[in-house]
Amino acid sequence: MEWRRGSRAPESGMKEWWVQVGLLSIPLLAVYLHIPPPRLSPALLSWKASGAFFTYKHQSIFYRDSTGAVGSSDVVILLHGFPTSSYDWSKIWEGLTQRFHRVIALDFVGFGFSDKPRPHHYSIFEQASIVERLVRHLGLHHQRINLLSHDYGDTVAQELLHRYEHNKTGSILINSLCLSNGGIFPETYYPRFIQKVLKDGGLLSPIITRLMNFFFFSRGLGAVFGPYTQPSQAEYWDMWTAVRTNDGNLVVDSILQYINQRKKHRDRWVGALMSTSVPLHLIYGPLDPVNPHPEFLQLYRKVLPMSTVSVLDDHISHYPQLEDPTGFLNAYLNFINSF
Repeated sequence: MEWRRGSRAPESGMKEWWVQVGLLSIPLLAVYLHIPPPRLSPALLSWKASGAFFTYKHQSIFYRDSTGAVGSSDVVILLHGFPTSSYDWSKIWEGLTQRFHRVIALDFVGFGFSDKPRPHHYSIFEQASIVERLVRHLGLHHQRINLLSHDYGDTVAQELLHRYEHNKTGSILINSLCLSNGGIFPETYYPRFIQKVLKDGGLLSPIITRLMNFFFFSRGLGAVFGPYTQPSQAEYWDMWTAVRTNDGNLVVDSILQYINQRKKHRDRWVGALMSTSVPLHLIYGPLDPVNPHPEFLQLYRKVLPMSTVSVLDDHISHYPQLEDPTGFLNAYLNFINSF
């Protein structure tokens, strides 16, 4: 009996140890899940202070509107990508104001400084309607608008173009459209593994979004930048801060349903590009793993032969306006000045 009692003691001790670890982990996890978002950097504070908010169906939407070139009446609206924000355009903002009378960007609902409601059915259609409402809010609904878009914003631009081509009530009068590194064709679009997990993860997705942190975010985002054009640590923190503002990490899985929307509405959105008479341009970073070269570019040129194309240097990847702002700006202005 003495031997049997001794043999059980280690097993009992192990159970007690695991119970103690479990009890300690619960409050630590609770604290982690309620960590407030990082404080805004001076750069982000300045960006936010230079903007304003308007309301779309009880949602507060951030936008920035700068008056620029004297003697020009041209307006450009910038549509950002996933998972970032209007701050993506900060490196070319000043250059755009030297050419355009009005330079306007917004944070889509669920992004940046805008509201991030949950639960909520995020859709490309809603984002397009928000852009239309912003144009009306600014009194520009009778003005011809140049659209410059990236990634997720490309799809929003495609929906806006469809509405314009079909004379939908409230549609924007589109003067030109410039796309950049977006999943225009679902068949040449390769989302990152984490995007697929979050999009289709079911009950796991809310857990993963809550456990998302700066380390995993920066590693994931860094994979779609070129090896020589990686953001600085401060830039990564600005991107992460914009995501974490208003608990944006908790709605990432809902927003990612846009990938399924692209497949479902391919004919509508690709068809809008194929049938338009609006001047159309593509600025492309060819090292993009999401829309890879040459597969994506070959299909683009085949389907949209009337579009002009600017291919940036070989080492530029998915975020060309951040990786090569000078090359991107020059390519865009050459397009704008060509018609």
